[in-house]
Amino acid sequence: MKGPSWLPACPTPTMPDERLLLAHGEGGRLMRRLIERHILPPLKNPWLEALGDAALLESLSGRLAVTTDSFVVWPLFFPGGDIGSLAVNGTVNDLAVSGARPLFLTLSLIAAEGLPLAVLDRVLASVAAAARAAGVAVVAGDTKVVPHEACDGLFITTSGIGTLTEPLLPGPAALHSGDALLVSGPVGRHGIAVLCAREQLELTPPPESDCAALVEAASSLQQSAIGLRAMRDCTRGGLAAVMHEWARASGCTLLLEESALPVTPDVRAACELLGLEPWHVACEGVLAAAVPGEACQQALQALRRCAVSSQAACIGQVVARRSAPVVVRRALGNEQPLDEPWGSPLPRIC
Repeated sequence: MKGPSWLPACPTPTMPDERLLLAHGEGGRLMRRLIERHILPPLKNPWLEALGDAALLESLSGRLAVTTDSFVVWPLFFPGGDIGSLAVNGTVNDLAVSGARPLFLTLSLIAAEGLPLAVLDRVLASVAAAARAAGVAVVAGDTKVVPHEACDGLFITTSGIGTLTEPLLPGPAALHSGDALLVSGPVGRHGIAVLCAREQLELTPPPESDCAALVEAASSLQQSAIGLRAMRDCTRGGLAAVMHEWARASGCTLLLEESALPVTPDVRAACELLGLEPWHVACEGVLAAAVPGEACQQALQALRRCAVSSQAACIGQVVARRSAPVVVRRALGNEQPLDEPWGSPLPRIC
């Protein structure tokens, strides 16, 4: 039986064409079998094995950080990642750039009736691998199966819990003239990778997502004793969205250098082809940071010690407020305002 056109290619199921069914009638038994055979095995840990209505976590000292996010990326699998690794890394990174050490995740799955169980298994294996790499445990969750017209494949919602670590970040309101602006690596890779996979743009080589955990990079920067002002992962809206948020919070203008922005050749070519600015394209493994100007080189050294941020670069500085909140100095020396992203030019990338 041929599946719906939206289903991605995947490994052969254990049983031929085994798919999710709506939980009518035997809902309890069907859901229990799904959880026991497909969801628990790759995520196995003491908290999930308790199978209560809530995870009973050990008492944590210090202040907690909590975040939640939903992931509806299409296609489910793309070069460099998939919805499973994206859900883990996206939530872990939100905690890391807030100055927290990620500890626990919850995982909620909304799957379409007819989704091959091999697809679900592949996603959950990716979730488990990403969680191990980031040093977190999935301690609670929920699963729903809905009619196929209500969900084109699989949606994931995660929540993350971590402990805030010293020194606490002042936040973007603490930015002032003379501060340096950094990114931990090339921008725009995730958004371009998902777009090319979705639209089947046969670029050679195909762009790969930068989907990765930023825990080590964020911790290295935070512990480097440089007076770190703020960090943020450059997801929806890309680096431009972060810069505008920081400009509003600080009341300063952020002056960016186009020639200093790290962009891989494949992303640059795709952006030129599609009429996009790399500043506006989402990342899933890149953070932006603001540090005192005199600490710029020390901050870059701290980032470059980590594999995920080995291509960190200084891309601009904070200056006194001008007519525009964010300004780009182009390669020829002229300065132009950098607009804030409007709408969603690249929908369903996370």
